[in-house]
Amino acid sequence: MITVYGIKNCDTCRNALKALKAQGREHSFHDLRADGLSEAEVTRWLQSAGWEKLLNRRGTTWRKLPEAEREDLDEGKVKRLMLEQPTLIKRPVFEVSGEVVVGFDAAAKERLEKLCAG
Repeated sequence: MITVYGIKNCDTCRNALKALKAQGREHSFHDLRADGLSEAEVTRWLQSAGWEKLLNRRGTTWRKLPEAEREDLDEGKVKRLMLEQPTLIKRPVFEVSGEVVVGFDAAAKERLEKLCAG
């Protein structure tokens, strides 16, 4: 079973869900805004993917952060920011058999294929 974490109005999340459905992959969707986010989930993702990969610096949430919040980043600060504002998390985040995949680019798609096949 694949768990997809994201937000409903994210184009990349919608594309990922559509692709999973087309492939017949069993999955569930966890909306970060509606369903919330636990510290344990963020901790697991940070340990697996690293904060640099998990942090979405391209979105409006990042751009709206005060300059002081965007400086001197470390894992603890990024974790706090993500818990306060889940849209700072790069989307989608997939969990498959305890493994974490972030994003839906070619490399992420390839890794998902391998995880689902194995």
